[in-house]
This record gives sequence, C-alpha cells and structure tokens, in this order.
Amino acid sequence: MKKASILILILLILSVGYLTAAKKNQLTMSGSTTVLPIAQAAAEAFMAKYSVNVSVRGGGSGVGIAALINKTVDIANSSRPMKAKETSTAKSNGVNPKGYAIANDGITVVVNPQNPVKNISLKNLKEIYTGKITNWRELGGSSMPIVVISRDVASGTFEVFNEKVLGGAKVIDSAMMLASNNAIASTVADTPGAIGYIGLGYVTDNVKAISVENIMPSIQTVKNGQYKLSRKLYMLTNGVPKGNTAAFINFLLSEEGQQIVEEQGFISVN
Repeated sequence: MKKASILILILLILSVGYLTAAKKNQLTMSGSTTVLPIAQAAAEAFMAKYSVNVSVRGGGSGVGIAALINKTVDIANSSRPMKAKETSTAKSNGVNPKGYAIANDGITVVVNPQNPVKNISLKNLKEIYTGKITNWRELGGSSMPIVVISRDVASGTFEVFNEKVLGGAKVIDSAMMLASNNAIASTVADTPGAIGYIGLGYVTDNVKAISVENIMPSIQTVKNGQYKLSRKLYMLTNGVPKGNTAAFINFLLSEEGQQIVEEQGFISVN
C-alpha cells in the first residue's frame, strides 16, 4: 500500500510539472472578429518562430473582454476600447487591463455591387439604420427597399458604429443583426438592396465600398482621422504582459508583425 501511495504521489507531481510546463508553452486569445484574421496570421508566423502553441478564437470584442476579466485567456482582441464598467468589473476581479493598439481600421460601409449609390452622409446613414429612410430612391439610387444589416451587440464594431453614426439611437427592429464581418459581407453580396458595415480587411470585390461624407477609407484618411469611421484595433492583457504574451505583442508590433497587419488588409500603427 505504501509503495502504491508513493507511486501515485510521484505520478501526481510529474503530471503537475507537465501541465505547468505545457501552460508555459501556450498562449490563448479570443474576441473581435475584426482582429481575428490579424491574430490568426500573426499566430501562424509566431508559432513558426517559437515553440509556443497559440490558440485564437473569435466571438466578438465583448466576449474576448469577458474572457480576460474571467482570466480564461491571455489576450482579449477588441475592435474598441474597454468600457468604464468593464474596467471596473475587471479590477474588482483582480484583473488590471492594459490595451495595446496593434492596427488601424476604417469601418467600411458596403452595398451590393449592383447598387449605383457611391457615397452617403453620416446623417443619411443614421436615417437608414433607424428606419427613417427605407428606399434607395431617396438617396438617388434605384427604387428598391433597403435591407439593413448590422453587427450584433457583442461586437466592438457595432459599439463604434453606434457611437460614431447612431449616437446611441436604436437600430430599426427589422435589421439583420449578424455575428461577424464575414456574415455581413456575404449577406450584402447576396442581397441587392442590402447595406452593411465591415472592417477594412474584409472588403472584397463581392461587395461595393462606398464613401462616407465623400471620403473613402485609406491609409492616409484613416491615420489622419479624415475618414469619420476610423478606429484602432486592440489587444488587451492583464497587467503589463510577460513571457509568451509579451513576446507575441512585441512580435505583432514589430516590422514583421505590422507587415502581417497590412497583408490582412488593415493599416499599420507605425
């Protein structure tokens, strides 16, 4: 019995040591679907250089921030800054959030390629999303009902759009509230009367980007703030990052990391 007990104790010690070592070679992150392609591409490049297993999940900025607050991820990816309430909750849970801007983005308004409309004002954009404008003919387009497509409320993209365009006004009840940039892009591509908004890196030939206040999102207009829907993308950590977390953040902010940002269709912070 004594020998069996000693053997079990040794196995327990070895397993704890193995799990500790394994954890040191892991890095977990979740959150924004806008940041997701950057995080995934950077993770692949990082894993190719270092002996670290990086796990990346989406879910939305709110989901990532909640995971950071609950201490279940090392990094929360967010397309918006943390809210005061989130910061307060984090600190009450022993988490001290630190945010690092890893890319610039312009929330891009997109319509179906068949739509002749090329520009929209912030005022008209708000009127569409609150239901005051319901047909494209009111904006110089064809006589066609507007199909309003929005991100869901867990999305950081929705939060920024809500602040910069809606001013807190309620989105029309008939709007389709979708969970990702890809879902919005594919729905707009398949729906002639649709309008939606996505991160710059998700714009393809399947949708038509239109200007806002006669300004298109570009490196120059996003960085200088001339494009009204400009924003920064973030990675959030619990305190000043250390170990693998610090190495990953530093990698992403390096010249190589910022090249990955640009390859994914976004704009570097350098």
